[in-house]
Formats: sequence, structure tokens, C-alpha cells
Amino acid sequence: MRIDPKTTALLVIDLLASSEPDTVYAPGEEEAAAHEAGIRVTRAARAAGIPVIFSNDAHIEGLDRELELWGPHGIRGKVRNLPELEAGEHEGDFIIPKRRYSGFFETDLELTLRELGVKTIIAIGEDTNICVLHTLADAYFLGFDTIVVEDATRTFLCGTQEAGIEHFEKCYGSVIATADEVVEALS
Repeated sequence: MRIDPKTTALLVIDLLASSEPDTVYAPGEEEAAAHEAGIRVTRAARAAGIPVIFSNDAHIEGLDRELELWGPHGIRGKVRNLPELEAGEHEGDFIIPKRRYSGFFETDLELTLRELGVKTIIAIGEDTNICVLHTLADAYFLGFDTIVVEDATRTFLCGTQEAGIEHFEKCYGSVIATADEVVEALS
């Protein structure tokens, strides 16, 4: 796999921790491996000079439609990126809040990617079949190529990990890779 750092960005989708009770972003053992893989990929992307864009849930309590389906989660001011990601602490980091599944819907994600000259998005994050899926659908429709880091994504709300990965590959032409493969390609 070849990755051109001049035309690639890492998109970190909802790798969040909550400081208050949250129906989705509650810490648990099952996500530890995916988080560790995501942290390694994020560090490798920064070392390669690739922009890191954090597409974060920032729901408005009592207002956003997603809360009707999933309960109170990702509430603006009550969630943050995993501390190990050091979001916003590095040159080349961008934090783009979102209120819907897709990181593109009613945000400036597309504008930011275009101004950075990005053609390829490396995607990590949660939930594979919800926010990652809808974000990558929009990326595909907007003409971006995508690499999905299979072991740095995680399904826990809807469907199976295998079905989500198959969808990316067959419907969006995504390259499916492991964290080790991406880290190697970036070094």
C-alpha cells in the first residue's frame, strides 16, 4: 500500500470519552484494542506530516434527532477525544464537531479537506456501521478515496464489523488495511 502524505488526511471519527453518564461513550474493555490501534495510527500520521481531523459528536442536549434513537450521548461539552490522541495539541490537527452521523453533513469537513488538497482519507473510529459508514458514504459521493483501518474501527451499536468492512470495500471501493499496515506505509 502506498500513501501520499501530500494528498492524505487521517479522519478520526468519534474516538471519544465522556466525563458524565453517556449511553454510547462509556469506557469498557471491549474497545481497548481498537482505541490502541487508533492511537498508533494517529501518531504515525502526525509523524508523516499528515493532517489529523477529528470528526466529533457534539450533540445539543434535548434537541438533536440522534438522541431520540440512542439516548443522551456525545453531548457538547460533556465528551472529549481520548486523551491519548492529544486532539488539537499538534500543528495539523483540526477538530470539526458534528451533530449527525456523517462528518460531512452541515459541517466544514469537505471545505477543510479540499483546502488541504486531500484526495485520500484514512478513516478510524466508531461505530463502524453508523458514523464511520455514513461519513465514508459522503466521502465516496464527494469523490474522495478512502482507506479504512479495520482494527481501528469498532462496531457496537448496529450490525457486525464484518458487514461494515464488506460494505466499505464493495460499495465505496475502500482499501481495507490493518493499523500495522498503515503505520508501515506511513514510515
